[in-house]
Amino acid sequence: MTQETVVQRIAARLAAGIEGFDIPLVTFADSAAFIHAARAGLPGKVVKQTIDVVGHRELIVGLMGTTSGNLHRVYRRKALSPAQSEVLLDTLRVFLGATGAFGSLERANEWLDAPLPALDGERPADLCDTFEGRRLVQDAIHRIEHGEFP
Repeated sequence: MTQETVVQRIAARLAAGIEGFDIPLVTFADSAAFIHAARAGLPGKVVKQTIDVVGHRELIVGLMGTTSGNLHRVYRRKALSPAQSEVLLDTLRVFLGATGAFGSLERANEWLDAPLPALDGERPADLCDTFEGRRLVQDAIHRIEHGEFP
């Protein structure tokens, strides 16, 4: 799949309900752009945008290694750390994938919040707090897109 095709697919997912981020689309389509964005550090306002658009506040609070009461301080940061930026980008990639697979953010969130037997009864959103958990959720999304997963 070409980079242009990937960008088009991501653009379609954004149109399906995830938009309003100050992150270039190419960040999700090109590994080098993803790495560059993570290393440079995302602006803290992207954390607020993420919560405003996709919800899952407690997940994002945990990913940022802060508390709900201190989240406003994260919003004001000029740049998140590379580790925080990478985990946020990777989590957004999961939400983009689910939105694309289900056609809307609302339906994606319903799926992300439902316990799934194929994930040992875990809710996909609860697995997104670790790298390996996000991989499992992305694998489930890919299987859904290919008709291999109920």
